[in-house]
Parts: sequence; structure tokens; C-alpha cells
Amino acid sequence: MFLVQYTGLNQLPFDPSSSTESLSESPAEDGSHPGKRKRAIPPDGGRNLSLDSIPMGLPMSDPTAWATAMNNLGMAPMGMTGQPLLPDFDPALGMMTGIPPINPMMPGLGIVPPPIPPDMPAVKEIIHCKSCTLFPPNPHLPPPATRERPPGCKTVFVGGLPENGTEQIIMEVFEQCGEVIAIRKSKKNFCHIRFAEEFMVDKALYLSGYRIRLGSSTDKKDTGRLHVDFAQARDDLYEWECKQRMLAREERHRRRLAEERFRPPSPPPVVHYSDHECSVVAEKLKDDTKFSEAIQTLLTWIERGEVNRRTANNFYSMIQSANSHIRRLVNEKAAHEKEMEEAKEKFKLALSGILVQFEQIVAVYHSASKQKAWDHFTKAQRKNISVWCKQAEEIRNIHNDELMGIRREEEMEMSDEEIEDPSEMKETEESALVSQVEALKEENDSLRWQLDAYRNEVELLKREQGKASRDEDTTKEQQMKLLQQALQGMQKHLLKVQEEYKKREAELEKVKEDKLKVETLLENLKEQQSMADEEDKEGDAADCQGNESSTSRVCACSQEKECPVEKTLSNSPVKSEREVLLVGIISTFLHVHPFGASIEYICSYLQRLDSKICTAEVEVLMTRLQNTFRQELSGVGASLEKRWKFCGFDGLKMT
Repeated sequence: MFLVQYTGLNQLPFDPSSSTESLSESPAEDGSHPGKRKRAIPPDGGRNLSLDSIPMGLPMSDPTAWATAMNNLGMAPMGMTGQPLLPDFDPALGMMTGIPPINPMMPGLGIVPPPIPPDMPAVKEIIHCKSCTLFPPNPHLPPPATRERPPGCKTVFVGGLPENGTEQIIMEVFEQCGEVIAIRKSKKNFCHIRFAEEFMVDKALYLSGYRIRLGSSTDKKDTGRLHVDFAQARDDLYEWECKQRMLAREERHRRRLAEERFRPPSPPPVVHYSDHECSVVAEKLKDDTKFSEAIQTLLTWIERGEVNRRTANNFYSMIQSANSHIRRLVNEKAAHEKEMEEAKEKFKLALSGILVQFEQIVAVYHSASKQKAWDHFTKAQRKNISVWCKQAEEIRNIHNDELMGIRREEEMEMSDEEIEDPSEMKETEESALVSQVEALKEENDSLRWQLDAYRNEVELLKREQGKASRDEDTTKEQQMKLLQQALQGMQKHLLKVQEEYKKREAELEKVKEDKLKVETLLENLKEQQSMADEEDKEGDAADCQGNESSTSRVCACSQEKECPVEKTLSNSPVKSEREVLLVGIISTFLHVHPFGASIEYICSYLQRLDSKICTAEVEVLMTRLQNTFRQELSGVGASLEKRWKFCGFDGLKMT
């Protein structure tokens, strides 16, 4: 019996678009030929399966060949979807008689796989690379623990690498996850990998727990168990912060635009009063469309105090135009009330017509519910008719109440008008008297305003005459104030100069004291240097005598021994008094720091004494004195640091 082979229902661990190879070699686990290659499964979970047609030897796209092959097996020819290819098939005509008809859709044949549940976890598979192989972890073990993801993380920590692993192998394994920007490998079987995008880190975490083997070797140095975790990198955090700041700027800009869009426009500025503008506003007051703009301008002018004796007539004419606009407003209101009454009448007529139709529909329902017609309807029809009848009655009652309410309101308005009719005459007489009183009040107010205007003009003339005499006094006072301010400024400046002078004197005294101290130090160092030179000369003479005596003794004892190499005394590494001072100060500083100090730390201390000292000069001097100063390296990788230590006491023993 032939079985159509299909491979792998699990998702790939990598994105096929980012992978460089479309096929991955894997050993045959179902007894098939070991040289065969399994095709990569698309990322849809294995739903679009590609069938390996090598065992069948027939193309799937040819329905005739497929039907012939299934006919020879004694099976009903059916397509991949279960549809019969030959409707009049006879199972007894097959080559393999005695076998019951086989349905290719039945489970166990492997022709069509059973559907995959969507909640099934993805099973990790073996990953083959050019120079290594990755074996999946035990699926029953819990997933590897990871730290909290840092914001904007693009860098991963990879531990458990083989000792013989190189950067090329690491690049080969992890470049399938995405573009690798940098790899920083350590000597202790771990490294840090930085990707181009954040989503590539999630792909790299998929490889956590895999066992890696270099080639076919089983040596411990060629194997390891990968542990992939998030890493906190300064560059990732900086890029993430830049991106957040950019998004915040965009959000602020967007919010500002929205606020500006919803902000009401500022009113246009009101022009200043002039005869021309007055005539323009007077014309606008007569136009209904421009009345609101003109009345606002008139109000602003009056509040500003533009009304005077010369412009009073113009303002009076504009106020009179505004008063005439009241009649137009009253007429407009009456027209709107008339339209409202007409609309009410139309609404009342339409509502009464609707009520008549509702009454007719309800009458139809009542007649249908009588015995003559009711017995001929089914139960469902009777139920629907009764429900419809109830709904129609409810709607009719609501509309009827509304119409009755409108009629009650009209009756109440009519009764109010009847009550008000006898008092209309009294109201007209009272209104006439009120209008006369108001006219008299307006005339009285206008006369009072004219008197106020005259008084204001008289006061203005008096003020103008008094200003001329006051201007001379004010100029003299201003000159006196300016002179006083200048004198105060000169006094403050003198006080500041005196304070600075005192500070400078104190600094000069400090400098003189420092000079005396430096001179005494120089004299002491010169005396020490002279004493050291005398001691060196005496020691050299003693060494020469000892060498001569030792050579004579060695020659007398044995002729085979060679003469010792003569020691050559080089010149002193310290060339000036300044260097001697530097050596003394540096020795004292490093003696206080037994664990050593960096060259930058030493130079920062020396530059407090003399700002002209440079780092290169100090480093050259210390390298010349190898018996006095020694350089050591401390730290690993990026934390590697050079430290200088004082070894003068050890140098004395060695020399």
C-alpha cells in the first residue's frame, strides 16, 4: 500500500522572508530515504501542505493519472477535497481484488492530514546551519526565564556558547533572525549581539534552550546550550529616548494644531473714529445684514469717549438709526409668530388625518378578531393580529393625547385674550403717558450731556494753559534726578573697584607665600640630589674594585670560564631640576595610593600645582624611570584600565 508522505505541521522558528535558505536538511525519521530533503513549511501553521510525490511517481495536477492510480489500489477515485473523480466507479474492477474500498480521507492513510487545532503550541525542530547544528530543548521543560525587557531593546545576551565557537558561527546562527549590526564576544563563552530592529530580538529569544554542536564533533569544547536573554545597552536606550522625544514633539504639534483649529477667531479690531468712518457706520446701521457689526462699532466709540461737542450730532443720528431698527425687529418677530401659527395649524391638520387612519386600521383589526373571520386564521396568524392591534391602539392613544393637549393650549390662550380685552383701553392710555414721560426724560438727558460737554472743554483749556508752566519745572526736576542717579552710579563703581583692589592684594600675598615655599623645596631637592650623586660615585668606585678582584680569582680557579660582561653605566634618566621635582611629587602621590592611579588622575593632581604640565611629558618621564614606577593593566574588555604604581623600594633592592 502506498502512503503519500507529508512532513512537519509546525511553524518555522524563523521568518522565511528573512532566511537565506528556503530548504533545511533534516534526518529522515519515518524510514524514508536519508538523502531526501524536507521542504520548509510556510508560516500559516502547516495548513498549505506540499506533498512529496516521489513515492507515488505521479503528478498531483493530472486527475486522470490520479484516478488510474487509485483505481489500481481498489479505491474510489477521489480528489484531495473528497469529491469523486469518476461517478460510475466499480470497486470489483481494481487490480487488488478482495480489498474493501478505501476512502483516502480516512485517518491513518496520511494522504490528507487531520486539521490542526489553533491552540496547539509550536514544536521546535532541528536547525541545520553550514558549520553547526541546533537541537531543540525538551518540550516538557518549562520555558527559559528572561529578565524584564528594557525599553527599546535591540541587544541580546547569548550565553552557553561552545569554547571553540567563533564570531562567524554566531553570525551564521543569528543572522537568520535579522540584520546584525555588531557582535561583542567575550572569552568566557558569552557574547552580546545588537540587531537593527526590536522585533528581531523576539526571534533571537526563540533559540534560547537549543543545544549547539559544531560540525559532527561531540567534544565538550564544540558543544553548548544557548541561553538568550534581553540585554541593557546604552545605545538602545538613547535611540528609544530620541524616538520618544520625537513622538512627544509630534504629539505637542498635533495638539497645538487642534487647539488652534477649535479656538474661536478673534474679533476684528474696531477702527478709530473719523468723519468718514462715521458715515460708513451710519450707512451700515440702515442695512439689516450689517447692523450687528455697525452697532458694535458704535458701542465701542461711545465707551472710548469719542462723543464731544463737535461729534454729538453725528452720534445722535446713529443712535436714532439704531432706534428705528427696533421697528424692523418687532415686524420680523410678528412675521415669525405668524409662520409659527400657520405651522401649528398644518401640524394639527396632519395629526388629525393620521388619527383618522389609525382609527380605520384599528377598526380593521377589531373586525378581523370577530368570530366570522377569526376561526379561519391559524394560531400564529391570530397571535400576530392581536399583537398588531395592541400596538396600533397604543400609538393611536399617544397621538390622540398630543392632539388634545394642543387644543387645551389654544383654549387657554383664547381665555387669556378675553380676560385682557377690557383692560386694553387703559393700557393704551398708560402707554401714551409713559411715552411722553420718556420723551421728556430724553430731552432732559440730552441737555445735561451738552452741559457736561461744555464743562469738559473749559477744563481742557485750563489744563493746557497750566501745562506750559509746569513743563519747565518738570524738566529741571528730571535733570536733578539724572544727576543724582549718575552720582549714585559713580559711588557704587568706586566701592566695587576698592573691593577688587583688596582681593588682588590678598591674591598677591598668597602668590608670594607660594613662591617662598617652592624656593625652599627647590633648595632641599638640590641638596638631596648632590648627596645622592656623591653616594652614587662612591658606590661605582667600590663596584669597580670588586669586579677586578672577582675576575682575577675566576681566572686563577679555571681557564674555561669566560670574563664577565662589563656593565655600562648609562646617563641619568632625570635631566633637569623640574623633572626631579615632578618625580618627587609623583612618588609622594603614588605612595599614598598603594593600588596605583591612572595617568589622567596623576596629571589632574599635578595641574593644580602647575597648569602647564601635560600628560605626555609625565608619561614619558615615568616610562624612563622603570625602577621607580611600574605600569599595570587591570580590568577585562571594555573596562581595561592602565594604572601606575610606585616601586621605588623594590627598585632599590634590585639595583
